[in-house]
Amino acid sequence: MDFAVNMLERALGPGLFLEILTQVGTFVGAVSGVRMASVKHFDWFGAYVIGFITALGGGTLRDVLMQRPPFWMEDPSYLVTTFLAVLAVALFGRRIISEQITWFIFDTIAISIFMVIGMEKVIEAERLKAAAAGLDFNLALQIACWWKAIIMGVITAVFGGVMRDICINEVPLIFRKEIYALACAAGGALYFALMAFGIDGRVCSVVCIFSIFVIRALAIKYHLGVPVLIGRRTIHIPHPHLHRKARGDEKRAHAATGFKDK
Repeated sequence: MDFAVNMLERALGPGLFLEILTQVGTFVGAVSGVRMASVKHFDWFGAYVIGFITALGGGTLRDVLMQRPPFWMEDPSYLVTTFLAVLAVALFGRRIISEQITWFIFDTIAISIFMVIGMEKVIEAERLKAAAAGLDFNLALQIACWWKAIIMGVITAVFGGVMRDICINEVPLIFRKEIYALACAAGGALYFALMAFGIDGRVCSVVCIFSIFVIRALAIKYHLGVPVLIGRRTIHIPHPHLHRKARGDEKRAHAATGFKDK
């Protein structure tokens, strides 16, 4: 029994657990992006690009901000995973494209997983920094980086979708009334709250993913959202002198071309 438990713990170590999360998140994130591209009638290459941006865009921005090479440039398997997402939509596209709930599930799973990945990357970077300084990376140091981890987690989770929406000429979902990034931030706060009570990190990750999914589902079901700012459009009224001058220039142009002003 002890041998089996040790083998299971070794198999689900932090590195492998994070790798599995990243691959699963890449696939479901790319599926949500390819699904949006198919609605816009993109070709296969265009759909691949949109899936790539959706799945890997947030993580790329995170790595650039953390001054490290983008993760997919060191492991080409993510490019293959994105292509598998294109094949999945091509083979099962009728069900994935036509049902809005299917897109919601894929998109919400993706941002939930990416939120955890972004926070884990920050915690790992802080652990390496502490080791280089000869410090013991204890629980207090892990919790101390909560604000950086949550911000990087949100960037990892939602900015791929922002770039996707811009590329397909849609208003990014993060800027609409729907609860999106705030759900990720709430899940991240719960992650560190559980960690403060000494809960295992993998359990915190699972609870974070589940909580983000639940918050998003409840927000959709009960039409919950962030208050919208409503402002009046500014109407430009030209200066009377400039208006008369422009009108005179228009009359002279009509006279020169032989047309009469009505």
